[in-house]
Amino acid sequence: MSISPALRIGADDIDLWLAFYDGIEDAGTLADMGALLSDAERRQQARFHFADDRKRYLVTRALVRSVLSHYAAVDARDWVFVANEYGRPAIGNRHPDGQGLRFNLSHTRGLVVLAVGRDRELGVDVENVAARRVSPDIAAAFFSAREAADVAATPAARVHDRLLEYWTFKEAYIKARGMGLSLPLDKFTFHFPHARAVRLDVDPALDDHGERWTFWQYRPGADYLLALCAQKTAGGPAAVTLREVVPTAGFQAFAGVVERTSDA
Repeated sequence: MSISPALRIGADDIDLWLAFYDGIEDAGTLADMGALLSDAERRQQARFHFADDRKRYLVTRALVRSVLSHYAAVDARDWVFVANEYGRPAIGNRHPDGQGLRFNLSHTRGLVVLAVGRDRELGVDVENVAARRVSPDIAAAFFSAREAADVAATPAARVHDRLLEYWTFKEAYIKARGMGLSLPLDKFTFHFPHARAVRLDVDPALDDHGERWTFWQYRPGADYLLALCAQKTAGGPAAVTLREVVPTAGFQAFAGVVERTSDA
């Protein structure tokens, strides 16, 4: 099939695509999404026991395939993905439109998020704060001493949100690094100088520095907390565009408000 890319993404652009999959119920749309999956993806979808997991997997795979075809003249069924030694997927196609495209995925109960950029590393994490239960003990066990102390000093009514603020930022960072949990969570520290700011300090042993990255936090709904990490480029500040999408059916602008950012 000959197609033309509908969207352009520059070196200073980052697009966030949000698929609220609970609202995707049309049988025809679900069938169209299923038609995009590879044989291996269909087999993987069938392995999930629960219907919600099967649907989330379907939307996730259809989302990345259909959205990438907005930027490159590649049929959504023809995308090939390869993984690095830590399991992070990347584009394997050699199509010229696909060169330099970067993406990262995250999903939680009810929402799948895809971040897309060009010539920069990206990491995104989203959590359903209503469905996800996190023990405060996780801070003492896995966070840096400064983060754990902040959690311990947080009023009880806010502890759950504060834990997930740290967790989503940490997940976004390690996903952008592409090294998974091989990066010790206690060797890099997030802190919040004021209500709208976030900063990162990195232990020199990790061969990185916080100023290399920009962070954003969004709440794309009362139940969701989202963190985005992006490598800085030689250009100006990154412009983040949010879209709500139903894979294969259409998309529209999404009015996301930045809760915190390292640019603040």
